[in-house]
Amino acid sequence: MAKKDYYETLGVSKSASESEIKKAYKRLAMKYHPDKNQDNKAEAEEKFKEVKEAYEVLTDPQKKAAYDQYGHAAFEQGQGGAGGFGGFGGFGGGAFDDIFSDFFGGGRGRGQTASRGNDLQYNITLTLEEAAAGVSKEIKVPTLVSCDTCHGQGTEKPSDVVTCNTCHGAGVVQMRQGFFAVQQECPTCHGRGKVVKNPCKKCHGEGRVQKTKTLSVTIPAGVDTGNRIRLSGEGEAGLNGAPSGDLYVQVQVKSHAIFERDGTNLHCEIPINIVLASLGGEVEVPTLNGKVSLTIPAETQTGKMFRLRGKGIKSLRGNAVGDLYCHVVVETPVNLTSKQKELLKELGESFKADKNSKHSPKEKSFFDKVKKFFG
Repeated sequence: MAKKDYYETLGVSKSASESEIKKAYKRLAMKYHPDKNQDNKAEAEEKFKEVKEAYEVLTDPQKKAAYDQYGHAAFEQGQGGAGGFGGFGGFGGGAFDDIFSDFFGGGRGRGQTASRGNDLQYNITLTLEEAAAGVSKEIKVPTLVSCDTCHGQGTEKPSDVVTCNTCHGAGVVQMRQGFFAVQQECPTCHGRGKVVKNPCKKCHGEGRVQKTKTLSVTIPAGVDTGNRIRLSGEGEAGLNGAPSGDLYVQVQVKSHAIFERDGTNLHCEIPINIVLASLGGEVEVPTLNGKVSLTIPAETQTGKMFRLRGKGIKSLRGNAVGDLYCHVVVETPVNLTSKQKELLKELGESFKADKNSKHSPKEKSFFDKVKKFFG
């Protein structure tokens, strides 16, 4: 019976790239896996052989060129092409290794390897004052540390560590999975290739124990929410003598009752009464380093912004210091006494009596625009 076209077998076009061919192969190999076709194993195995044969030809540049020119005849005995396949009965190697983990979760042993400890993260919350000035904090971090009894070896005597009898030090064992012979991590030594005959009583052979470490961390001036401080080697202890991981201190800065931060700059609202806004004067405003005097010019309006240079926050990556921006809010008086109300009425009448008054230029400009709008 004539063989099926390799491109048709994989469901790809003749112009398909190698990655497209590989993707098609993976999909079909999983589809025709015998364990997924218990009711029709024989047909599934045959399909899988066809798919693998097509894949091996179309991913080999020389074989593919010969196939594209001569078809299946290029591989028949006596032809000058690839000289025959010969090995299509097996299923190891090549792209099958790539889909191996899709079927069985990897199955590759790691032997007696040293494994670096995991990195850890600690979240710390600071006030704006602490973030601006810098601060030292003591933190408590639960982690895994090297056992001080066995010094991370899992046993008190090196002679108690022996080669695993199950995998003979390989870290992996051969297991049958239906139609396939599969390598899996050794269940006895868990891929280490070694076992401990007499494990350390303190760490039970793990080489590490749980402990809460107390550390001092220096927070530099200028940190902000999202910044991370790395403490090298303060993460979890490594396995089999490998180095420890790192500890990352994640900074969160609390919102402030007065100031709003924008990078190295600060903003705050300064409420003033109508007398100070009208006549001008001095007002005390807060900064992170104490109070300062701010001069308010006469006839200051709401929204006027004053810049106090160098009263912001120091840059984390240099010596530059941001500014403090004070936004004036002219406050309408409330809870007036009878006398105060009378005085305001007198003031209002005096405005009306002044026909050429320019006391409220924005108000006059606004109503002039309204008149123009309505014709």
